[in-house]
Amino acid sequence: MARGGEAREVGTARAGGMNRDASLRALGTAEVWDVVIIGGGATGLGAALDAATRGLRTALVEQGDFAQETSSRSTKLIHGGVRYLQQGNISLVRSALRERGLLLKSAPGLVRPLTFVIPNYARWEAPFYTIGLKLYDALAGSLGLGVSRHLSRAETLVHLPTVAPRGLRGGVLYHDAQFDDARLAISLAQTFSVHGGIALNYARVTGLLRESGRVAGVRVRDLESCAEMEIRARAVINATGVFADEVRALDDSEASPMLAPSQGAHIVVARDFLPGASAMMIPRTEDARVIFAIPWHDRVLFGTTDTPVANAVREPRPLDAEIEFLLAHAAKHLARAPGRADVLSAFAGLRPLVRRGAGRGAALSRDHVVAISPSGLLTITGGKWTTYRLMAEDVVDAAIKTVGLSARDCVTRELRLIDVASSTKNPSEAEVVHAVREEMARTVEDVLASRSRTLFLDARASVTAAPTVAKAMAAELGRDALWEAEQVSAFAALASSYVCDALAPGSARPGKLSI
Repeated sequence: MARGGEAREVGTARAGGMNRDASLRALGTAEVWDVVIIGGGATGLGAALDAATRGLRTALVEQGDFAQETSSRSTKLIHGGVRYLQQGNISLVRSALRERGLLLKSAPGLVRPLTFVIPNYARWEAPFYTIGLKLYDALAGSLGLGVSRHLSRAETLVHLPTVAPRGLRGGVLYHDAQFDDARLAISLAQTFSVHGGIALNYARVTGLLRESGRVAGVRVRDLESCAEMEIRARAVINATGVFADEVRALDDSEASPMLAPSQGAHIVVARDFLPGASAMMIPRTEDARVIFAIPWHDRVLFGTTDTPVANAVREPRPLDAEIEFLLAHAAKHLARAPGRADVLSAFAGLRPLVRRGAGRGAALSRDHVVAISPSGLLTITGGKWTTYRLMAEDVVDAAIKTVGLSARDCVTRELRLIDVASSTKNPSEAEVVHAVREEMARTVEDVLASRSRTLFLDARASVTAAPTVAKAMAAELGRDALWEAEQVSAFAALASSYVCDALAPGSARPGKLSI
């Protein structure tokens, strides 16, 4: 293992090698894998990379695209969690800040430091937040990103030129980091591939294999060909996020639910609503959350909400009440507030919160949990993007111990990830071809949602780009004109739900929020 905190390089390996046909052939063999992981989001990809770099023969299957769901819909922050500090969860904050520091070293092209400012309007705010953030600095230790400090009113306006000026006394500055979530997931997948792992998207687990009462692999359907195959493994890890209970039910139909999903909505607006290099943190809402306004890919991202939901779905939609909630808080804290017509994209993600007693989503655990069923199925759930590496280490440690695998120690603390660039505009034909050949993109959504971030940055612009993307993909994948037309139509229907106008005021408002 590398010492001294320096990130290990992956050598001169190119950022490629992810070929779906080759992966499908590899998984169709009769060999027994050391580890099979279900789920290709942050946690699953992290666990796959951890296992592969310990010398374990590792395969991963994902029912959709990599990071298609929760892992691409975050608030784009790698952070310790100032809110968790307010709640007194010191251990969670400390471990998250440590992981923040490690990620800045392992993926410097995708994770970068960001300055945050909390505007102060009441006398008590400056000392209160300054003291709290000094503790935040101390918990980061040697991996800290800078010293938090109080700002005068004039300094606050330099950092946040468009903050609401009336009654502004000053601000408190602190440091965290931001990233591109879907692109970091692709980076993990490619680094996993370089280290000998096999990943397959659009492959749904339909059942678990058993031997002598123990889980011994998975039954998978390739969603492109509808072919079924069995993948045998010594250890099976369920890393399916908000769908973890569904996989647990395949193992035990009477298993009690572990999760209480919560929805977080975001809106994206033009950069001129918050120019400058700093983000703004609104420290407390009436539902005990914080809201961020963050510069992201020449846009501003506002988020997030915390709305309990009864069931996990693959394509959650922001509620009208959530949109109004975010716009109302923007109006309270900006001199010029965005309206519904200014929203370029609105999206929502689901958090896999672990049940620990009754309570609203905001009160449920943000920690991660590793659970092992009597049959040996390992489930890793909870947590957040910032701690994905630690979650992966914990579940692979558990797998090694549970089934007696022979493996090296974890090396991901110092492992340098492959940095993959993110297109912020409509992707060129060359970028589309690269996404298909090297990153397993299979649909127009794959290209416009995660290989580029066009859908999340400007939903209408993404619809305009869809026909060109479909044409380039069809040529590369050998698809016909009907496939092109179906892809364009399906993507247009998806993108329409990201347009704020589609969420008309006065529509049904379950889970209504207030400010």
